[in-house]
Amino acid sequence: MTPHILWNEFPVGDHRAMCPMCGTKPKKRDMGITILSPESGVAHCFRCGFVATNRHERELTEAERKAFKRRMDALRKAHDAEQRERQAQAAAEAAQLWLKSQPCLEHPYLSKKGVKAHGVRVHGGLLLVPLRDANGVLHSLQTIDRNGDKRFLSGGKVKGCYFSIGRPSGRIVIAEGFATAATVHEDSGHAVAVAYNSGNLLPVAKALRSKYPCIDLYIAADDDWQTPGNPGMTAATEAARAVGGLLMKPDFNGLQRGPKDSDFNDLKRLIQEKEASQ
Repeated sequence: MTPHILWNEFPVGDHRAMCPMCGTKPKKRDMGITILSPESGVAHCFRCGFVATNRHERELTEAERKAFKRRMDALRKAHDAEQRERQAQAAAEAAQLWLKSQPCLEHPYLSKKGVKAHGVRVHGGLLLVPLRDANGVLHSLQTIDRNGDKRFLSGGKVKGCYFSIGRPSGRIVIAEGFATAATVHEDSGHAVAVAYNSGNLLPVAKALRSKYPCIDLYIAADDDWQTPGNPGMTAATEAARAVGGLLMKPDFNGLQRGPKDSDFNDLKRLIQEKEASQ
């Protein structure tokens, strides 16, 4: 189903709005809308690339098409500038929080997941997991509370950023969440990279392939078997193919799998529970 834009709600001029395709919050105004007349308009999301036009019977003139392009270019530049400013503010906030934080010795979330800290820090009862680019520059933080609720700093850069555990030696495994990555590292000894979500697997894989052109890359998939389209497996498969990597899928055969059991940390827990019951 094609997303619908209420064109008549926008007067003639340039506007910013939430994208109906990728937007989740009204304040996320990533889509530019230009209205030249009540019959002519165009919308373009600078985040996901969604494009929509509104026109009636006649074709746009060459002058109108050029005017659309000029306005969209101006909106894109304004959007990019705002995004850079938000990311800079988030990076500054991340640096301050990281300096104020303490090395993590123990935390309820780590105990629940059965993994070690691996260099994450703690501040105000929250785990702080850094988001760094391939050059090691800190851009943002992910916070994790005792219940496992995760949040990024507002406006911070996520795409292509990751958290490294271990030193690369022939192989790097990329996983979505911290607990999954920590589990893979602790069980295999291989270096891992936390990508934070399925949508960031491909950007992180590309960043690591560029940094380590000859290393073996493995993508540890979340098997979202109860979610339509299985976004974890879909994204992991795409990332592996794009960088010439290999796909790792957790095998739950023979285990009492619950609807939310999807990753390698869940797999390890179920194996331990089965062994303890025998």
